[in-house]
Amino acid sequence: MTSMTTTTSCVTAGVDTHGHTHHAAVLDHLGRQLGDREFPASPSGYTALLTWLRSFGDLDRVGVEGTGTYGTALARRLRTAEVVVVEVDRPDRRARRAHGKSDPLDAYAAARAALSGAASTTPKRRDGQVEAIRALRVARSSAVKARTQAINQIKALLVTGPEQLREQLRHLSTPSLIAACAKLRPGPNLDNAEQATKTALRRLARRHQQLSTEIHEADHDLDQLIGQAAPTLLALPGVGPEVAGQLLTTAGDNPDRITSEAAFAHLCGAAPIPASSGRTHRHRLNRGGDRNANRALYVVVLGRLRHDPRTRAYVERRTQEGLTKPEIIRCLKRYVAREIYQSLPTLISAGSSRQPLARP
Repeated sequence: MTSMTTTTSCVTAGVDTHGHTHHAAVLDHLGRQLGDREFPASPSGYTALLTWLRSFGDLDRVGVEGTGTYGTALARRLRTAEVVVVEVDRPDRRARRAHGKSDPLDAYAAARAALSGAASTTPKRRDGQVEAIRALRVARSSAVKARTQAINQIKALLVTGPEQLREQLRHLSTPSLIAACAKLRPGPNLDNAEQATKTALRRLARRHQQLSTEIHEADHDLDQLIGQAAPTLLALPGVGPEVAGQLLTTAGDNPDRITSEAAFAHLCGAAPIPASSGRTHRHRLNRGGDRNANRALYVVVLGRLRHDPRTRAYVERRTQEGLTKPEIIRCLKRYVAREIYQSLPTLISAGSSRQPLARP
């Protein structure tokens, strides 16, 4: 830990966040190092950190690493104190190989990124209705995965199970199979392979039923929350609760942090990247952004390809122009991203402008 007693008029800070401690560093307006110190990751630690930062002068902004994980609580505390918080990505590997890694170095790197403007993204607030939707979707997603695993294990046990039991159950549909396995009455002798298999099948089937009930309850809660948070989003063709929930989660409780529809498309990985050279003019797929949001856009596009006459007409026209189906889908995802941005539930701040929606 280092510290200087010099007080300057305007300072910028950076914080390297961890599970139990946060390391803060301060720069003046010229980028000179003023000091760094470690604080506990606790409410009292956040207060002490903020007091220490302000002891150097007027706090212009704070660059925080991990605003979606370990730095969430700190970012929330700083916003409550009306401090500008910017999200900082971890230093790239090349910089770490050249300069090494430590908590003070990472904290100063975060401060430099905030001071230079290299880090300028406003983090998600994570304190409103969209955060509630995200939390419920996490639980639902794990329940869906566990239910899928349960039915796969049931079918795998039947493949290797006793012949009589296999012939009794193998031709049933999945719902009938779950119901039949849940009603099995195995004997008390688990040394017998058939009885042990019946016990395992019954436990897996009842687990599947419990998870189905949990998923049904989560769907009911999410339908209500998403309907309240984004009714205009749900009204768009091809957008259901699952897609809307993912896109809301990507945008966050403060979608005004996304300054344009182009920025939203980039966030969703739907902004084409130029890949031209010489006489060749083309774009390639953007592999960045939130891949779950990109998948949600893909689901919308697939639905419109089946049921939306306007989209079908667009596909026919672009096919005649020589575009392949993947290229057309990439274009459609870009249009959908623009339309989704227009329907985000929170009004965009007056400092940014929304472009008129161009329809295919």
